[in-house]
Amino acid sequence: MAAVLALVCRGQLAPAQTMDDVNLQFHGYATQGFLYSTNNNWNTTNSTDGSAAWTEAVVNLSAQPIPKLRIGVQARYSLLGTYGNAITLDWAQADYKVNERLGFRLGKVKSPNGLLNEIQDIDPAYLWTILPQSVYPLASRNSVLTHYGGVAYGTLPLGERLGKLEYQAFGGQRVIASDDGFLQSTRDIGITLPSGVSGIAVGMMVTWETPVPGLAFGANVSSDRLAGQVAAYGLTGQFLIPAFTVPDYFARYERGKIMLAAEYARKPGHATIVIPEILSPKDPFDQRGFFVMASYKRTGKLTAGAYYSSSIDRQVVQSSARFQKDWALSARYDLNQFLYLKAEQHFIDGTELGYSSADNIDFHPSSRMTLLKLGVSF
Repeated sequence: MAAVLALVCRGQLAPAQTMDDVNLQFHGYATQGFLYSTNNNWNTTNSTDGSAAWTEAVVNLSAQPIPKLRIGVQARYSLLGTYGNAITLDWAQADYKVNERLGFRLGKVKSPNGLLNEIQDIDPAYLWTILPQSVYPLASRNSVLTHYGGVAYGTLPLGERLGKLEYQAFGGQRVIASDDGFLQSTRDIGITLPSGVSGIAVGMMVTWETPVPGLAFGANVSSDRLAGQVAAYGLTGQFLIPAFTVPDYFARYERGKIMLAAEYARKPGHATIVIPEILSPKDPFDQRGFFVMASYKRTGKLTAGAYYSSSIDRQVVQSSARFQKDWALSARYDLNQFLYLKAEQHFIDGTELGYSSADNIDFHPSSRMTLLKLGVSF
């Protein structure tokens, strides 16, 4: 990595080069959201009274100092209820593409997991106000988007009758901050993780672009092992999620104004919290989530769509906390090339995802939620 960055710096400082020579690009976006829900507050916001505590701003800078090598960095400010309210590094990478069959990314890079993980940080690129929470929970966006390490990728042609195969293999370290939504259930029982958790993350994704225009099928498998220190009752202990393997399968079809997609993922494993002489609980989980979605671009400015998202944790006792079923109706209107509006109505049954006991005295088994978002991109 250091050698790559040194090469980049030499390329940038060479007297003969200009901004145009290195293809310097600067982009970003900012969004302001509003949430209203019935019965339950969502993701640490006071959404039952209506909440505007949902703000995001992203800027990225990229350059191509030499042929085949591109470097880039992206910073993000985010606020969702009590999550965030800070500027963080989304990703920073050097990408060297040898040819169509082989390339490498190094640094803090996006993890190739599932159909939509790698576009979670590009709100202007898609219709949905929030992605299906059964597979892409918003409060855990930072914890699954990237890892520190590398990705090897490429495209293998299979011939005119078979299409092509795209692959991505990754490995490195996953780092989850102490205030990340991934750890909310732990904080809800009074146990904090002052330094967050981290561990080894590896995986591989393969996508088959079929000879049918717009039709693709994919699968990936990933494995994470996470650990960190916990603090509770004035004592310290250890948090551990042993290596757990996540299989994921997806499909998409895009043709003209129509887009159809589906995805299924399963996360089986257990978390252990050990505080000597006080507690040593083992919390098993077997979360299975899937969604199906469809969208239609009605005009050049208006796009509408819907999805059904379902999740169930088979290790949880029978209650509304065991599952979540969510119907979403979505619309997006592009006022011009810079400004856009999104609106989404959710019909939610079950409380497995997105709800914290820290901001809900009692949980109602069902809720309705309205989301509005104004965005500007450049």
